[in-house]
Amino acid sequence: MIQPYADLGLQREEYDRICALLDRQPSDAELAMYAVMWSEHCSYKSSKVHLRQFADLPRSEALLAGMGENAGVVEVGPGLAVTFKVESHNHPSYVEPYQGAATGVGGIVRDILAMGARPVAVLDSLRFGAADAPDTRRVLPGVVAGVGGYGNCLGLPNIGGEVVFDPTYAGNPLVNALCLGVLPSERLQLSSASGVGNQVLLLGSLTGRDGIGGVSVLASATFEESGGPSKRPSVQVGDPFTEKIVIECCLELFDRGLVSGIQDLGGAGLACGLSETAAKGGVGMRIDLAAVPLREASMVPLEILTSESQERMLAIVAPQDVAAALAVAERWGVLATVIGQVTETGRLVVDWRGEVVVDVPPGSLADDGPVYSRPMCRPADLDALAAAVPAGLPRPVTGEELRATLVRLVGSPNLCSRRWVTDQYDRYVLGDTVLAQPEDAGVVRLDEKTGLGVALALDGNGRYTRLDPYAGAQLALAEAYRNVAVVGARPLAVTNCLNVGSPEDPAVMWQFAEITRGLADGCRALGLPVTGGNVSFYNSTGAVPINPTPVVGVLGVMADVARRTPIGFRHPGEAVYLLGRTEEEFGGSEWAWVVHQHLGGRPPRVDFGAEQRLAGVCAQAADEGLLGAAHDLSDGGLAQALVECCLRYGVGAEVEPDLGPAADPFVALFAESAARAVVAVPPPAEERLHVLCTEQGVPALRIGRTGGDHLIVSGVCTVPLADLRAAHAGTLPALFG
Repeated sequence: MIQPYADLGLQREEYDRICALLDRQPSDAELAMYAVMWSEHCSYKSSKVHLRQFADLPRSEALLAGMGENAGVVEVGPGLAVTFKVESHNHPSYVEPYQGAATGVGGIVRDILAMGARPVAVLDSLRFGAADAPDTRRVLPGVVAGVGGYGNCLGLPNIGGEVVFDPTYAGNPLVNALCLGVLPSERLQLSSASGVGNQVLLLGSLTGRDGIGGVSVLASATFEESGGPSKRPSVQVGDPFTEKIVIECCLELFDRGLVSGIQDLGGAGLACGLSETAAKGGVGMRIDLAAVPLREASMVPLEILTSESQERMLAIVAPQDVAAALAVAERWGVLATVIGQVTETGRLVVDWRGEVVVDVPPGSLADDGPVYSRPMCRPADLDALAAAVPAGLPRPVTGEELRATLVRLVGSPNLCSRRWVTDQYDRYVLGDTVLAQPEDAGVVRLDEKTGLGVALALDGNGRYTRLDPYAGAQLALAEAYRNVAVVGARPLAVTNCLNVGSPEDPAVMWQFAEITRGLADGCRALGLPVTGGNVSFYNSTGAVPINPTPVVGVLGVMADVARRTPIGFRHPGEAVYLLGRTEEEFGGSEWAWVVHQHLGGRPPRVDFGAEQRLAGVCAQAADEGLLGAAHDLSDGGLAQALVECCLRYGVGAEVEPDLGPAADPFVALFAESAARAVVAVPPPAEERLHVLCTEQGVPALRIGRTGGDHLIVSGVCTVPLADLRAAHAGTLPALFG
C-alpha cells in the first residue's frame, strides 16, 4: 500500500521515522495524526531550537504557568492571576476572511479558557497589502467583520491592537489575536490527563469536516501569485454563541472541581487534544471514536481525528464526577459525551466500530516529532538595504513644505484614524474597560474595590525588522513595553507571535534566529519572562516572503486604574514636555515610506536602559497624579504623537521647532527615535516631574503648552485641528466605505 504522506505535508524521512517508531506502516488514521502533530504549527520542529532561549530566561516569581502550556499565567495580586497569549490565523483569513479571523479569535479565547480563566478582553494585530490594492479591499472588510463579529457575540471588549498596510503582505495578510483572562490563582487548570479510569469527555459542537488538514497543509502552504494556495482545505466555521455557553459551562465545571485536566480542541483537533493530554500525564487512553457526535455521518476515522471543528473542549473527569459534569453541561445546553477513559498502558488506542485504527505511544505524537536546525544565511540584499540610507532623500524645508508633510502623513494609511475598524468592535462591554483604542494600551479593571487592573499593548514593525531582524524584534518589544508604561502600568510579562516566511529558505531562518535572539536579549535586559506565544511560518506569496514581523504583547499591572494616563490633551494651559532623546533616525520610517516609498538604512537605536528609565518616570508620575496626558513616540515621530494628543479631545497645542539637539524642525517632528514620550503637565506638577526625570536620568524638554484649536509649530506652520481631523479621519472610510 502506498501512503500519501507527501500530500499530508510529511517528508520521506519523517514517514520513515514514523514507520520505525511503530515498527510497521501506520494506518491511514495514524498517518493523518502524525502529519498534523508533526506539522510546524503543532511541533515547532523548525523553531524549537531557537525558542529554547525564552525558556532559559529568569523566571518571575509571579509566573504560575509559562511556555508549554496553553497560555502563560501570572499572579497580579493576592490570590488573583491573569493569563494571556497571542496566536496567528493568517492563511485561513486569506482564504475565507470572515471565518478565518472569527475562528482565530475563538481559538485564542479557548486557549485562555483552558487555563481555568474567564476571558475578559481581546486585542488584534492585523496586516494587509497596500491599502488601495484590490485584494486588500477583498480581505480587510471580512477580517475586521470576523474579529468584531465573533468577539462582540462573546461579549468581549476589543481593547487594542494594530492595523498596518504594506505591499509585503499582499496575498498573505497577518491576523494575530490576543486574549486576556482572569482567574483565582487556585483555579489554575493544566492540560494533562491523570488517574487511571478517569473518563474522557468531549464538550461542545458536533465534529464536522471543516478545517481538516488546516495545520498540516494550509498552515504550511505558501500562496501563489494568482491569489490562492495550491491546496485549499476547508477553513473552520465558527459559532460564537456555542462558544459562549461552552465558556460558562467550563467555568462552572472548574468552580465545582469536576475536571482534573482540560484542553481546547483547535489546531489538529482530537489528534492534538488526546495525544497532548495523555503525553503530559504520562498515561494511556482508550477512545471509542464511534461515540464522537458527528455533523456528517459519513466521516471516517482520520477525518474525525483531525477535524478542526470549533467550540470543542476535551475534559478529564473522575468516574464519580461524570454524572455531575454531564448535568452541568445539560443545564448550559452544551453537548457532552464520554468518548473514552484514561488507561495505564501508556498507549493511545482508538477504536472504530470494533476495529483498532490507532495504537501509538502518545508521546511519539506530542513530543517526538523531528527537530530541525535548518540551514541559515544572511539575506544577500541586507548590505544593500543598509547602505541605502534615507539621508539623501529630499526633505521638506520651508514651513509650507513641513505643513504639507505633516498633513500628508497624518492621513496616510498607517497613521490615519482606525475608527472605521475599531467602531466595529465593542470596546466597553462588561463595564471594566478603562482605556481602549486609540489609547497606547488597553486597560482593564480586575477588582472594583481596590482598582487593581492590567494594561496590554500589542506592537510590531515589519520594515524595521526587514532592515535588522535583531533590532526590529527589540523595537517591537520596546514599543509595547513603552505603551504599557505611558498609561501608568508596570510591565510584568511578554507574549509574542513570530510571523515569517518559509523555514526552508535559509535567509528566512536567519531572520527568525535573529528575531528570537533579539527578543531573548531584550527580555533579559528588561527582566521580563516570555510566557508563551506562537510561530507562523510559510508567510510568502510565491517565492517572496513577507517582511519578518514579530508581534510582541506586553502585560503590565496597575495598582489603581483610576490613576491611568490617557493620550489626549484635555485642559488648556498645561505644559508639554518631550521625554527622551531625539536623534536623526529615519531608517524604515513612515516619512521615508509614505513620501518616497523608500526602505533602507538602519532602524532606530534600541536602548533598554533608557526604556526602563522612561517607564519608571511614567509609572511614578501616574501614581502621583502628575500627568494630564502621555503618549509614546513611535511611527511618525513627534508630529504624529502631537496630532493624536490634540485630536483625542479637541485641545490644540503650540510647540517650539528648536527642540534641543534636534535643531532641524524636520528631524524634531518626524524622526522615530525610541525611548521617548510626550506628556502634558499641569503647572503645579512641573517641578516634581523635573525631579523624577533628574532622578531617573531621563531628558525632559519643555516644548510648549496646550490650548486653542490649532496645532502650532512656532515660526514653522499652523494647522487647524479641523484640517488635521479631516485628513486623519477620512482615509479608511474613503478606501473601504
